[in-house]
Amino acid sequence: MKYGLISFFAFLFSCSIYAQSLEVSDIYSNLPLIVINTNGQTIVDEPKIKADIKIIYKGVSALNHYADSGNIYDGLCGIEYRGTYSQTLPQKPFGFETRDSLGNNNNVSLLDMPAENDWILLANYNDKVFMRNTLAFHLFEKMGHYAPRTRICEVIVNDTYEGIYIFTEKIKRDKNRVDIARLDEDDNAGDSLTGGYIFKTDYYHETDSWLSAYSPIDHPGSRVYFVYEYPEPDLIDSFQMNYIQEFVNTCETILYGDNFKDPQLGYRAYIDTKSFIDYFIIGELSRNIDAYKKSALFHKDRDDNGGLLKRGPVWDFDWAWKNMNNNCDIFAATNGSGWAYQVNTCDNWPVAPAWIIRLLQDKAFEDELYTRYTMLRNTILSEDYLEHYIDSVALLVNDAQARHYKRWPILGFNVGTPEVDYQPSSYEGEIFKFKSWIATRLSWLDANMPGELIVSNTPGLNDDQFIFRLFPNPVRDFLFIESDQPILKVEILNTAGMIMRSLMIEGCYSSALDVNGLNPGIYVVRTTFENNAIVVRRIVVE
Repeated sequence: MKYGLISFFAFLFSCSIYAQSLEVSDIYSNLPLIVINTNGQTIVDEPKIKADIKIIYKGVSALNHYADSGNIYDGLCGIEYRGTYSQTLPQKPFGFETRDSLGNNNNVSLLDMPAENDWILLANYNDKVFMRNTLAFHLFEKMGHYAPRTRICEVIVNDTYEGIYIFTEKIKRDKNRVDIARLDEDDNAGDSLTGGYIFKTDYYHETDSWLSAYSPIDHPGSRVYFVYEYPEPDLIDSFQMNYIQEFVNTCETILYGDNFKDPQLGYRAYIDTKSFIDYFIIGELSRNIDAYKKSALFHKDRDDNGGLLKRGPVWDFDWAWKNMNNNCDIFAATNGSGWAYQVNTCDNWPVAPAWIIRLLQDKAFEDELYTRYTMLRNTILSEDYLEHYIDSVALLVNDAQARHYKRWPILGFNVGTPEVDYQPSSYEGEIFKFKSWIATRLSWLDANMPGELIVSNTPGLNDDQFIFRLFPNPVRDFLFIESDQPILKVEILNTAGMIMRSLMIEGCYSSALDVNGLNPGIYVVRTTFENNAIVVRRIVVE
């Protein structure tokens, strides 16, 4: 099994839970309803079978019923099971493509998403809050990157209610998805050969991947494979294979070379650092076990459109945002600690490339990361923003969740991911646990994010005039704070993210904090200004 003996027994237990049926005629939903009829055929994991599908959604204030006409879509599709581990769970994920009457791909706009034909229905058996994926996608999109668009819906297959699903776009090259150049078979020379490409680290076979020339620096001797995503393994030609392999090999050679920090000759000539930083922040905020080794995507456009290698889109977060008992201390920690990028220490398969470990050896990259994180903590990563998102989703699914958990009575049971934490017996309890986990994780990240603030990139602060001082450092008795901007609050946090000292200053430009009684060690000083800007610095208490 995917994550060893513990996961195996958790899977067996999950299958033993009695799934209850609901009368579909009784279902009136405020969510889009997706109704699938396979006309007696059995859905399998390849090939797709022909089926009828209708999507019903009459608007925000209306209720949708199984017997309603498919006002969003009513036609044919090809449908199959998808996923690896998720497919072993009782609620199955689906991949489907909309088709015309002749069986050809039918590009249509569904639920306000741009027209395409490839779609996915993500199951929520392993996500009891119904938003682990959608929250990650939403945040990555707000950071300025493409992430699959999503809608929460309910699904009925062959007159059987299957619960709440996430209707989402399949990641693929498209002007409205991963917007990179199209590669045709004859694009095998010149600039047309340089893009676009999508590849990933994931489960692999020799026929769909290539072996990296470098072992990860945190797991010497192990083998890293990159999997072709676009063009697909059976469509990519030898010229294109050679090009993307050689490009990635050059990236790794430069990254692991002596001059990798050089702004012109180092890794920055090959990779888009902003996408790597934002991908890292999402992966670490959620402490996603799969962010670096599985469903971990990269893409590259043509050289005449930048040509840098970018990280993303993000995908696969049902094992994230939780504490897991999977024989790896990183992900079992209940105090918010641990770096997901160190997943190779868990000796899992597939093996993750260790690019981020090398990037974090560059002080300039660390400072960019720290500054970006600090900026985001004032906006989309603030506790208020995240709680508002969570509350809005919880309100949206309030009626549907009762049906879902009647169909799949798993509240209070440890199913899917083997979790360390208690299992709430109500949806409200799951939401409270989800919020608490995120708050704990943010506190730890605030205290441990590598790098230092690049003040000129901090929103709300005057780039030329800003002055901020902490002294002495190291400190024994009193820590002095000075700035030319009015200060609201100063906090001292330990490395676990716990607030050890807090002082409201409210408009003053200087103050002093008594550090007597603090144990010797490293602490974080978080200073909040009246304009809501935040500056974070490390200090050493002697």
